[in-house]
Amino acid sequence: MQRIIGFFLVLFLLTSCGTVGWKVQQAEAIKIPLDKETEQLADESFKAFLAPYKLQLEKEMNEVIGFAVQDLKIHGPESLLSNFSADVYRQVATTAIQSPVDIAIVNLKGLRAPIPAGNITVSRIFELMPFENELVVLWIRGEELLSLFDFFASIGGEGVSGMKMGIREGKVVEVTIGGVSVDKNKVYVVATNDYLAEGNDGMSQLKNAVKRVNTGIKIRDMLIEHIRKESEAGRKIAPKLDWRVYSENE
Repeated sequence: MQRIIGFFLVLFLLTSCGTVGWKVQQAEAIKIPLDKETEQLADESFKAFLAPYKLQLEKEMNEVIGFAVQDLKIHGPESLLSNFSADVYRQVATTAIQSPVDIAIVNLKGLRAPIPAGNITVSRIFELMPFENELVVLWIRGEELLSLFDFFASIGGEGVSGMKMGIREGKVVEVTIGGVSVDKNKVYVVATNDYLAEGNDGMSQLKNAVKRVNTGIKIRDMLIEHIRKESEAGRKIAPKLDWRVYSENE
C-alpha cells in the first residue's frame, strides 16, 4: 500500500513540475465607454453602496485651497507654472533638510495640466500632478550641472529655481546659481523629484549625484499644502516670469 501511495506521489510531483504548452490562438477585445448609456446598466444596490464615498470624495476634491491671479500655463523656456512649482520644490526641500538648497529642477512634461485663473481646488492639483512622485534632494558637482543645463538648452528649457540661464543656438550661456557663475568643482544642492533623480527625461546627469536624500514628501501633497498655507496667510498665487530661463533668439 505504501508503495502505491509513493508511486502516485512521485507521479504527481513529476507531472506538476512540467510546463503545459498552452498557446493563445485567438483573442478579441471590445471598447466599452463609460458614459450615460453604461450608467443605465449599473447595479442600483452597488451604486447606493458607493454613493456616500462618492459624495465624500467629491467634497474633498472640490475643496478650494487658494486663488490664482492669472492662468498658470506650461511652456518653455520658462512659464508661470514651472516657476511656481520649482520655487515650491526649493522652499520645501530647504525646510526638509534644514539647510539651504541651491536650485530646483522640474520637468515641464511632468506638469500635466495648467491651473486656470480663479479658485484653485484640490482636484486641480491632482490634474496637475497625477503621479505619486516624491521630493528628492541631490548633491551634484557643478561639472555635471553644466552638462545638464546644456541639455536643457537643447530642448528649449526646463523648470528651474535659484538659477538663471540663457539659450543661444541650442547651447547654454550666462548660467549662474545664486547670481554666481557655476564652479565645476563645487557640489551644489538640488531639489527635484524621484523620477528625474533616476535620470529619466534625458537627465542622466542627476544619476551621478554624490549624495541623495529621499524626503518621503509627495509632490502633490506639498503643492496642496503650500497653496493652502498661502491662502490662510491672505496671499494669492501670483508667480512671475523673471527671465530665469531665456532664449536669445526671442
